[in-house]
Amino acid sequence: MKVYKLTETEEKFAELIWQSEPISSGDLVKLCEKEMNWKKSTTYTVLKKLCEKGIFQNKNAVVSSLISKDEYYSKQSIRFVEDTFGGSLPRFLSAFISGKKLSKQQAEELKRLIDEHKEV
Repeated sequence: MKVYKLTETEEKFAELIWQSEPISSGDLVKLCEKEMNWKKSTTYTVLKKLCEKGIFQNKNAVVSSLISKDEYYSKQSIRFVEDTFGGSLPRFLSAFISGKKLSKQQAEELKRLIDEHKEV
């Protein structure tokens, strides 16, 4: 599994792209100026970094993603569970719901997900 490590600022920038893609690089510069108070050079520097990391591409002055937002956050979640709970999903869930009560609907949804992903 490829690991994508982004700073908080890079994640905010990535969110702008995911929300607007495909987006022309010129429009991205304008969006970043408005939303992040960035100069053109900052936008292109950060975009180049994220392209090199394999998350986005800038082809013919059009920026689009190589991995989806859901795929990115899925990989981050897996890495978090691996780093923090030794890869143990039961330990993670136990810590996550500690001191809370699940609604009947939440419990049923979790059961359904477990059944769907259970090894046979």
